[in-house]
Amino acid sequence: EELRMSKTNDFDVQSTSCVLCGRTDDCPEKYGEKRTYVEYNLTVHYYCLLMSSGIWQRGEEDEGVDGFLITDIRKEVNRAAKLKCNICKKKGASIGCVTPKCKRSYHFPCGIQRECIFQFMEDFRSYCWEHRPVQEFADKEPREASQCTICLDLVEHLSLYAVLKSPCCKNAWFHRDCLQYQALSAGIFFFRCTVCNNKDKFQKEMLRMGIHIPERDASWELEENAYQDLLHCYQHCDVKRCLCKKGRDYNEPDSKWEIKRCQYCGSRGTHLACSSMKSWEQNWDCMECRSIFAKSGKYSKRKKRSLATSEKTNGTTCLLEEPPPKSPRQSSGSPHNFLLQSPKMMCQNLSPCSHLELPASNRVSMSLSPVMSNRNWSLSLRHKHLREKRQEVCNILKELKAQVKTKTTRLNINAENIWSSAIKGFRQRIFSPTNTIEVNFSNSKNRSKTNTSAASKHHFFQLLMIHLQNSSLFEGSSGKNLALDFQAVKENLYFEAGKIIAVSLVHGGPSPGFFSKTLFKCLVYGPENVKPALEDVADVDVAQTIQTIKCANNLSSLQSAVQDCCKFLAAAGCLRPVTALCDKNMLVNDILNYHVIKRITLPLESFRQGLKTLGVLEKMQMHPDVFSSIFCCKPERLSAETVCDLFTIHSSSDVNKVEGADFWMGYLQDVESGESVVTLEDILLFVTGSCYVPSVGFDPEPTIKFLCIRYPIGNRLLNCLELPITKTYQQFKNIMDLTIRNTLRVEKD
Repeated sequence: EELRMSKTNDFDVQSTSCVLCGRTDDCPEKYGEKRTYVEYNLTVHYYCLLMSSGIWQRGEEDEGVDGFLITDIRKEVNRAAKLKCNICKKKGASIGCVTPKCKRSYHFPCGIQRECIFQFMEDFRSYCWEHRPVQEFADKEPREASQCTICLDLVEHLSLYAVLKSPCCKNAWFHRDCLQYQALSAGIFFFRCTVCNNKDKFQKEMLRMGIHIPERDASWELEENAYQDLLHCYQHCDVKRCLCKKGRDYNEPDSKWEIKRCQYCGSRGTHLACSSMKSWEQNWDCMECRSIFAKSGKYSKRKKRSLATSEKTNGTTCLLEEPPPKSPRQSSGSPHNFLLQSPKMMCQNLSPCSHLELPASNRVSMSLSPVMSNRNWSLSLRHKHLREKRQEVCNILKELKAQVKTKTTRLNINAENIWSSAIKGFRQRIFSPTNTIEVNFSNSKNRSKTNTSAASKHHFFQLLMIHLQNSSLFEGSSGKNLALDFQAVKENLYFEAGKIIAVSLVHGGPSPGFFSKTLFKCLVYGPENVKPALEDVADVDVAQTIQTIKCANNLSSLQSAVQDCCKFLAAAGCLRPVTALCDKNMLVNDILNYHVIKRITLPLESFRQGLKTLGVLEKMQMHPDVFSSIFCCKPERLSAETVCDLFTIHSSSDVNKVEGADFWMGYLQDVESGESVVTLEDILLFVTGSCYVPSVGFDPEPTIKFLCIRYPIGNRLLNCLELPITKTYQQFKNIMDLTIRNTLRVEKD
């Protein structure tokens, strides 16, 4: 019969103390669970029993004390009663150092106090303070202090019992106590490096160094309604004068009455209109956070640039107004050049344009201008080289995609909270980046798998890239660098962001396109080999400080500028004596290096580890020039030529000419020039389920078939566009417009 633990007071004093160490302490974190068994008048600490040198688990799990038989425990107590502890000098020392010729014995609590190492694995070895294992340190490793990535307090880079170094990340250091508490909370399934998320190598080293990792699920997984508090989102306007007539708690998304939370603490909010904010993308600081920054120096007005300021064409895009209707897109240069080249054909006999009615002949020019300006020629060459690089990236990503198996993982995504639901999905135990990903939006209507599974996945990755670009993980305008977000570091979100980008690239998502060249070089070449520039500084106040120092034209003005921001320089570790005007160059470089690189060392390392998923970072480091085309350059705007080149036209062998090919090319031109109710993105979405061209390309490649049908059909499973053969171009155009517009409208509704 299974023994029951009792906490009654029917025993003498001896029975409430551990039979092995003699202590009455009840501290599960240090000594394991203290268990009292009524039937045998026995009390024991679990760790004392586990680490005792003369006892083994000879029974089943439900026998005795977790497999330790009661008779064996009695024998071990009698054996230990003859041994004196080398630390407290009392009898009952049941644990001995396993090093040959070492005769030291001690109680478990005494060993903890004397900094002995207990290995909770295999045969549960114990090492005394003299023979305990130590971690090796490279001679070139810096010895300055850094942040413990769990508690975020400083930890010295010293070979001490209380300090542990990650075996997988050279910049990750921990307090032993922090790691032990983390291990007890996370359990064997979730305990891993907080920077790179490595599990196997990290756990092996921590077990060697005496960290106990319990074989159970994480504490947060066992607690009922553990995530209930996370569902609460602060929604209250805290500004002195609230302008909203419906009250401070009123929140209407995508309007001027949407509540924006403080970018630092998140526990204060404001309506956009109440703080004269023109866009939700603008950052807002509450008064409490402003006062904290004010005390640190002359940075009281920390107004950062809007995350997308430089991407707007006419100042700042205002979310308070209705979005403008879709405007026609015009390609640079001659918009009809591609008509001189035939699209990809699977048959050899293509009828000349004169055999079919040409669409809008007064609008479609079939000849090129004999003279092209130098600027257009240079732009055309640049676009050509960019396309070639992206094609190389596509081929490389296809190699990585070979790892993806047919086994599927379904992600249930809430479109209204895309980031949180994505993180939850990527962190679930069954998720593997090598599985085929299916996405199901929980707040969308049920649709057939054939038409929407691919569309949902493409849309999911597109929303994720947009969220990442505008998230607190990045800062800057067009070319973004990593920002320092302590909450994101604590929650390991930088690793997840890198992992999501890697998975997106291989599984058919869009290219990021918003990285700065400095960030890309840090990822590829390492931060120690990168020299940041002034444009990498997103903080307006810091940029102004650097500019002031840089523009100092004499020693007096330089010393004055340094004096004005001495507190900031001291905090950044850049404060140095200024004795000559030439010192400003070194000072500027120090500030840039600190603000852009050193300040975000932990986020950068974590982000890099995430990008290693599916081997993406390794390929980036092997082919940096081509990968910069998708990380640092915005995706190429769709043009009629781009869409035409995407499709391969199939025709039956018994057809002497591909009827309708000219209508198709002419229709693309009309769409690009704005003379259609649909856009080129709509056409792509109708056929493939994606409104963009994935970095890895389409699988299978898009094709076109001309058939005797009444309306066009987009087969998203095969990426095949079936087009009707019509007598006139106007019939073709009307049918295409009607079908594509109505199909997409029904899907949207």
